[in-house]
Amino acid sequence: MFLEVAKAEYLDNYRISLTFNNGETKTVDLQNELNGIVYEPLHEIDYFKNFQVKYNTIEWSNGADYAPEYLYEIGNPL
Repeated sequence: MFLEVAKAEYLDNYRISLTFNNGETKTVDLQNELNGIVYEPLHEIDYFKNFQVKYNTIEWSNGADYAPEYLYEIGNPL
């Protein structure tokens, strides 16, 4: 089974609650993961909050995203 983000909810700061298609929910803190040019706009918290679940992961309007497997790996169980 391919791992996919089924649901995502903004929590606070740079933390997002993610529910995966395997039924697990994890919290990811992306504050230290915003490296590279495509992630620069995400340093603005209002921009960061505006993501959507698209193509089985979270994505921002500038095309920035993370592989769902990576998000699962760095996430902490709720």
